[in-house]
Formats: sequence, structure tokens, C-alpha cells
Amino acid sequence: MQSVMMILAGVLLACPAIPARGQVIHEERQLLASDRGDRDLFGWSVAIDNGVLAVGAPLDDENGENSGAAYLFDVSTGAQLAKLLPEDGGADQQIGGAVALWGGVVAVGADVDDDNGTASGSVYLFDVSTGAQLVKLLPHDGRAGDRFGQAIAMGGGVVAVGSVGDDDNGSRSGSVYLFDVSTGAQLAKLLPGDGTKDDRFGVSLAIDNGVVAIGAWGDDDNGPDSGSVYLFDIATGTQLAKLLPHDGAADEWFGFSVAIDNGVVAVGAPLDDDNGAHAGSAYLFEVSGGAEPTKLLASDGGDFDWFGMDVALDDGTVAVGTALDQVDDTFTISAYLFDTTTGVQTAKLLPRNGGESDVMGWPVALDNGVTMVGAFWDDVDGMNTGSVYVFDTECPADLTRDGDIETEDFLTFQRAWSAGELLADWNVDGLVDSRDFIAYLGDWAAGCP
Repeated sequence: MQSVMMILAGVLLACPAIPARGQVIHEERQLLASDRGDRDLFGWSVAIDNGVLAVGAPLDDENGENSGAAYLFDVSTGAQLAKLLPEDGGADQQIGGAVALWGGVVAVGADVDDDNGTASGSVYLFDVSTGAQLVKLLPHDGRAGDRFGQAIAMGGGVVAVGSVGDDDNGSRSGSVYLFDVSTGAQLAKLLPGDGTKDDRFGVSLAIDNGVVAIGAWGDDDNGPDSGSVYLFDIATGTQLAKLLPHDGAADEWFGFSVAIDNGVVAVGAPLDDDNGAHAGSAYLFEVSGGAEPTKLLASDGGDFDWFGMDVALDDGTVAVGTALDQVDDTFTISAYLFDTTTGVQTAKLLPRNGGESDVMGWPVALDNGVTMVGAFWDDVDGMNTGSVYVFDTECPADLTRDGDIETEDFLTFQRAWSAGELLADWNVDGLVDSRDFIAYLGDWAAGCP
């Protein structure tokens, strides 16, 4: 080991400074539904809270063809805790298209449910500890085609539900409803002050500290389908702000995804062209306003990555999901991590089998150093059964995943580096060279937090 360190010291002196891009992290485990079947699309939606993961499978067939379901897993062990099915489930209900977790309650969307007409939509609340259904949410003025339940967010005792097909401000202008978690009572209906047809207000939602962030990717302020995000005060229903990117342009879909945490709002714009046609981008805003937003781009972004299809925020880190990242001539899921303070990319998350089979998806969830990435087109034991990848991002240099940084971790990296494996591309520049060895050495020497 001492000789290796001496060689590396010489390499370090000979190499110029390396730009911080983070490292490639492979999954700690892959989660699968115990009763998986063809085309279930398990992993279409994901949410994480307090050590529990919720996963939607909108084309599960247990209550009839494409009736849908949601699953609960223990994050620390990967054990499946429950399968959630509504009491009135039926064919083509597609429950699981959206999920959210908060305070021991899981909300599951069924945006093509037909209680208020065809594709009017609904949301079910379940008890996390028992799996029992608590209440079914329906808006007072629901109508056919509203797609109520396509997006959900929870926080502070409130459930926010997007209804992108609502027509109050014109065809498919969209709206958002607020409900009390405990009683299921409808509290308010939110509409933007400048809403117009085809805005799709409510396509994405996030709640934190009394503020709800609402995406409207069809808004036209910066050109057709350029997109925007609105901030509302939950207690009063008052619109606080409208967020627009400083370089917004037509057809960027800004607001297709949104997250909010600790005074920061993350927004995805998956059709942005800075890194190529529809390569995608994401932005960071301050809830309080005033500061110029930070724009995030993948270090290895390319055409049709759709970076920004989903975003998640937690404790100073933002995760950004992609839909069509191309690695080794195949499309694979991937996600990127960035520091919210600096905007620096800190890691790229890739599945180990990404170079062997087509694994596509984009939902991301982030909590306490663990990132979940849904891969609903994964072909495990069948076509498009789907899966969810779990990445331990708290201590990425722990390659053996035993909770300690030790010699075996270094040797694991050394073997991968010598073989030119993707695992050893520690600075995510597409090359495995001395720079990666130096970058890993720094993380290995720093140890786990």
C-alpha cells in the first residue's frame, strides 16, 4: 500500500487541478415487487419519508387489467412491507401514477379513475403502518378529463393534488386542490392569477414549510410550452411568486418537475437544449427571491437525455433524474447529484447492469443520504415489470457497502480502474485515467461521515 501511495503522490504532482464533477455511484440494492408481472411499470412513481419507500405500479392487474397498485418498502433492509390496493379498485383505474408520503400516511393517485366521469381522477390515503385505506379524496367540482391525482405532494398536515385537465382557466389550464390529511376535507382550490388554456398547472407539486410549489410546463411566458412554476401560501391560498428561468425559451417544459426544501426550489426543464437537443437542465431558486437562479447541467449531457424529468431535494443536495441517458450504446436510467449551495455536480448514479440491458425511467426520491431511482421499463422476470434502484450517497467511497472505508474498498477501486470499468470513472468525464485514481483517493482518505 505504501508503494501505491508514493506512486500516486508523484502522479498528483504531475497532474493539473481536476474540476469537481463527482463520481459514479452504483446501486446498493435493487427493489422488486414480490408479485411482479409483465408491464406492471413498478417504479413509475417513488416517494420516501422516515425510512419508508412508496412505489407506484399503475399497470398492476390484481384488481383487474391495469388497475394498478402501490407498494411500501423498508429503506434500510429493502424488505417489502405492504401492497396497497383500494377498496373499490377496478380495471383501468391505474392507481399508483403518483405517490407521496408524510406523517405515517401515504397518498396514492389514480388520475384516470372515473367517480366524477371518465378520467376525472381520485387519490387514496393509506396508513403506512397497517396498509389500511383511510379515505378517498375527490374534488367538489370534479369532472371528466380533469386527471385529478396526476401529481401529489404532502406536508404540514396537507395533501396537495394536481388536476392538470381542469378547465377553470381554459381547456387543460389545470388547478391544484388542498386537503386535510387527517379528515380528508377539501380546504382550498388554487388557480394562478394569469392561468390560460393548456398551461397544465399542477403537473408537478412539492410542499415545504407552508409553501406549495406548482409546475405549469405548458405556460407560454417565454414562448409556447416554455413553462413556469408558482409558489402559494398554503394557509391563505395566496399566490406568492411566479418563477421563470432567466434564459427560458419555447418548448423547454420548465416546471415539468419541482421540489422544495429549506428555502430552495428545484425545477426541471427536460427539453432545454444547452447540452444538445432536449438534453435538459434544472434550476435552483430561493423561495425568498432576489437571487439569480442557478442552472444545473449534467457534466456528460447529450441529445435527448431529458435531464430534469424529475427532481428531489434534501439537506443541501438535489437529485436530478434523466429519461434516456445513453451509456455503452444502450439507454439506461441515471440520476445526478448536485450541491445546492455551490451548484457543483457531486455524483452520477448508474445501475450496474445499465450497459447490459435497456433500463429506462426517471422518478427520483432523496432522504438522509439515500437516493431512489425508479426504472419502470426494467425487464426483470418479464417485459417492463419495473424496479427501483437504491443508492447510498452518504459515503460513496465505501465500495464494499459495509459502512467502513478500508483497504478492501481501495483494492476494489484499483481493480476496476485497472480494468477500465465504469465504476472507476470517479470524476465522470467518460475516461478512466490517473485523474480518477486521485479523485477516489481523496474520497477514500476522507472516510465516511
